[in-house]
This record gives sequence, structure tokens and C-alpha cells, in this order.
Amino acid sequence: MDADQQQQLDGIASVRGYVDRLVTGDGRCQGMKVLLLDAATTQVLSCVSSQSEILTREVYLVARLDDPSRDAGAPSSNGGGGGEEHSLALREEPPANAHVGHMKAVAFVRPTEANVGHLVRELARPRFSEYHLYFSGILPPRLLDLLAESDPSERVKQVQEFYADFLPVNEDLFSLDCRNTLAMTAAAPSSPRDRHEATYRRNLAGVQSMLLALRRQPAAIRYQKSSAAARRLASDVRSCVDGDDVFHFRRGSGRNNAWGGSLLLLVLDRKDDPVTPLLSQWTYQAMVHELLGLNNSRVSLRGVPNVSKDLEEVVLSSAPGHDGFFRRHRDSNFGELGEAIQKLLRDYQARSEEHSASNLRSIEDMQQFMDKYPELRSQSHAVSKHVAIMGELARLVDVCGLMDVSAFEQDLACADDQGGHLRRLMEKLGSPAVKVPDKLRLGMLYALRYETATPDNAIPAVKEAMRRGGVPLEGVALVDAVLEYAGAAKRGPGLYGSGRDTASKLMKSFMTSVQGVSNVYSQHSPVLMDTVEAACRGRLRGDTFPLMLSGGGDGKKASTSSNVEGLPIPQEVLIFMVGGVTYEESTKVGQFNEANAGKVRVILGGSTVHNSTSFLDELKQVHSQ
Repeated sequence: MDADQQQQLDGIASVRGYVDRLVTGDGRCQGMKVLLLDAATTQVLSCVSSQSEILTREVYLVARLDDPSRDAGAPSSNGGGGGEEHSLALREEPPANAHVGHMKAVAFVRPTEANVGHLVRELARPRFSEYHLYFSGILPPRLLDLLAESDPSERVKQVQEFYADFLPVNEDLFSLDCRNTLAMTAAAPSSPRDRHEATYRRNLAGVQSMLLALRRQPAAIRYQKSSAAARRLASDVRSCVDGDDVFHFRRGSGRNNAWGGSLLLLVLDRKDDPVTPLLSQWTYQAMVHELLGLNNSRVSLRGVPNVSKDLEEVVLSSAPGHDGFFRRHRDSNFGELGEAIQKLLRDYQARSEEHSASNLRSIEDMQQFMDKYPELRSQSHAVSKHVAIMGELARLVDVCGLMDVSAFEQDLACADDQGGHLRRLMEKLGSPAVKVPDKLRLGMLYALRYETATPDNAIPAVKEAMRRGGVPLEGVALVDAVLEYAGAAKRGPGLYGSGRDTASKLMKSFMTSVQGVSNVYSQHSPVLMDTVEAACRGRLRGDTFPLMLSGGGDGKKASTSSNVEGLPIPQEVLIFMVGGVTYEESTKVGQFNEANAGKVRVILGGSTVHNSTSFLDELKQVHSQ
């Protein structure tokens, strides 16, 4: 393995490496070229590269292969706006019947039948002198044969697989941007022809791509026993690794390529923890996603009071070189963020005064000002962006009374006080100061905690109070939906501490009483972190997280074992959660990695990144199927 292949797990770096190779045709496509993408790969590239970066690499045009009928110059589905050239907005394209013979085409698309069909039609009437084809995942041999048969003029110069079939949101966070996966996991086990099969295949391809992009072959694959979807995914990944030579990396590839540095692939299910997506958030990235929506690194501020037109859509990207302030403070809490933005504003004001017109006393001063002007303008936009976002977050916190609501949410998630909780819940459900979406989330949180409470189960009374408090009937129905999806009988142990042994519970209670709670709004710790801690200490139980054994690579079905004695403690862990993850979980994983730097590294991936809105929308699909 090359030295650059021995890098630590970093999704953004892996995809940027592919992009660097892509724009030069892997060194074989010099000169002006056209970059052809599909909807998915457009999103992938826009996570790590800006339009201006791409266009400085001898790329004349970025176009959509799968949308040839669009208007010339129209933006892509992730097109620009808001004064920032982050997404891969389309430039004017030659007419469809034009033969741009002097240009070359580099295509980067998902390995689907539809995309190969687009390429076949393109090759039937080629507009470019050469075609360099790159697929974001494993290309089936029959589709490769079809491409070869459809290139009579031999315009295709190379076909490669660049494994970037996922969105690298942060260095240690992946997403497939794949929706409606809660319904898929709730319906599992599923037959090969059911309506969720395409969604499942997308998740499987995403996990394969993550392993291949990181150049890792898992030494061990384990899964959440309570989830049929997690078991199927773990089994199919095991079969792919055993049966496909593309996973040629040495087993356990990592920092030292030995068992002690092995990679553990752990497949989990969102239904194990339905509480985390329902909670209010107080760190920058998570808060923006919960209150404003953070989709493909973009935030819409349209309709926000006193926001200028160039800030109606802005970019918050973790990619290096894009937004240093966001990269440093995405996990800062609300109070820390306010202080950091004040400092950012003071620093900008000081630099502006230093380069004000009154200080330009010579030609040299003017030249220095012009040299610094692009940087000052960029800094001005960054300051305005973060000030605008912070202002809107503060306004929503005040208008919605989120501090009071969040404190109660945290208590519902972390403490056991049925009588007290019921009394406070009824007060909030009857209060006009509490917004309807917050009443819905509070009612669901209460139902999850006290579903099995006996003899006094107050859930029917809670649902009636929700209805009287203004929650629509379809919202009230989500109380039953969440219990149907992830109630006590459906999820695995771990939520509310039910999976911990007595000693673990006593230790956690003791440490909390000694250390206190540093922030009433951040008491909650996702179930994921108990799993991470156990996995990285070699204490993950085999009866709840079995081992997926090799099938031998000869077509035999992979088998499982609950005997995990003697398994090495991993130094790298790749977690994939079917059904989606949250930014709260990502923040906790990042903090864990920082605290354990040099010892172990965890990277988190999921079907999507949820906020409470997207989670509730998917629950409606579960309830209706």
C-alpha cells in the first residue's frame, strides 16, 4: 500500500484525493475539458470542492449528464446563489448538436443502468474528442461490456472506479443522503423484490464505497442483533468483501496492518435510539440543521428578517480552505459560538480600519490595499454570513422559548420521574407559549420513556392533551408511530440505561453526582456513545452485537456468532447506521476522537443526517405502510 493510502480515516481527504485525480483524467487528460456529472456526484463534489476551484483546473464546463434538456446556463440542483461559489453551478453549454471536437470529456457518475444508458447515447453521437469515464462505485461487468460495445469510434480512453459514492460531511461523518430508510428498516426482513429494495441497495453500495475509499478491509464485521436490516447489510458486506477481489487491501488495513490495528465495521439501526433525533440541539452545526436546515452544506435564509439578498443562501462547509470559522466552531455550543462571532467581528473591524482610505498615504499603501482587497472582501462575506445565522438562531430560540423546552427534553431523556414529568408535560401541552412542533416532540419523548410504565400508563391522556393543545391528529398519531417503530419491544437494549449492567449504572450515577452536570442542555448522551466506548474497550457483548463470520467467498451464506472472546481491540471503527444519524452523534464522535487521538479513531456514517423534522417525516411513512 502507498504511503498516502496509510492515512487515517478521513472522508473529506479521501474524496478530495479522487477529485484531484478526476480533473486531470488521472494524469491522462490534459488541456481544456468538460466535466459530466449526475445528480449524486454533483452533490459529492460540491461537498469538497468549490466551483472556482474546479474551473481553475482546465475545466471549461461542469454539466449534468442525466439532464441534457435543461436550459443553457441554468444552475444545477445544487446550483449557486447567495454570493458563494461553492456548489458546482453550470456554465453555458454548447448546443446538444454541437461537436466540440477539440475538447475532452471527463464523466463521473454512479454505476447505474440509467447512467450507462446516458453514456451509450452520448457515444452514439459523440461531441467530444475523448471520453474518460469514472464511476463512483463498483461497475457490474455487463454494464462495462455494454459500454465497450457502444464505442465503435473508440473515443473512450479509460474506464475507472473512483469510490466516492457518499457525501463526506465532516472528516469523520458520512451521509448517503438517502431518505425513507426508517420504513425500510421497519419492514425488514424484506424480499428481494419489495418496494424498499432499491433503497437497501443504495445503502449497501454506500458502505462498500466507504470501505473502498478509505482503503480498508474490515477485520471484523458486527451488527445490532435487534435489527434485521442491520444483519442483512452486515451479511451482504461480508459476502462482498469475501467474494470480490476489489477488496484486495490487507485485512485489518490500518495504522500498523496488524490485528491490534484492525478495522471494525459496526452496523447499527436508528431504531435503537429514537430519542436523539427528537431533541433540541445547541452546537453550531446541529443547531443550524435543526432550526434552519443544513442540506448539502447549504443553508437557506430566505425570509429571515433584515438579511441581504446575497445572504439568502449561504454555505457552511467543513472542507479545508472553505470556511475556517465554521470548521473550528461547528461543535461549539451556543454560548461559545456567540463569543467566537463577537471576536470574529472585532478582528474584521480592526483589519478594516487598518486598510481604510484615510490610511492610504502612498502608492505602496494603495498597492498593499489592492493586494489585500480580495481577502478583505471574502472575510467581510464570512463575517456577515455567521452574524446573520447567529442572529436568526438567537431569534428563533427566543420566539420559540427553546431554552425552557430543551431543559425539559433533557430531563425526559435522562431522568426517571414519571409523576413529575407528567405534571410538567401537561402544563406545557396546555401552554400557548409552547409551539405545536415542540408539544409533539415532548409528547413522543414522554411516550418512549414511560411506554411500559405500570400500573398508571398516562399515554392516552397525553395524546388527548396534545390534541387539545393544538397538535393535529396526524401529529398525535406519531406517538403510536414511534412506539410501533422503536418501542421497547422493537429496539435493542441500551436506551435509558437498560442495557448496562448494575455496576456500569452505579458508576455513571456516581460520576454524575461527583462531577455535576456542566450544562443542563447537554446532559443527554446518545446510545451510540455507550456502543462506541464498549467497542473500543473490547467490551461489546456478543449476544447483542454478534460477529458476522466469513462465508468463504465461494457463494456460501455468511454465518454469525455470539462468541467474541479473543477478538482484538480495534484501533479503527467504521460505524454505519441504517435509518440515519444526527449531528449530535457526530459531535460526540468527534469529541471522542479528540480525547483518544493516537489510540483509536471512529468514523460515523449513516443513510442520512436527521433533524427532528426529517425524522418525523420518515416516521409518517412507517405509520402509513
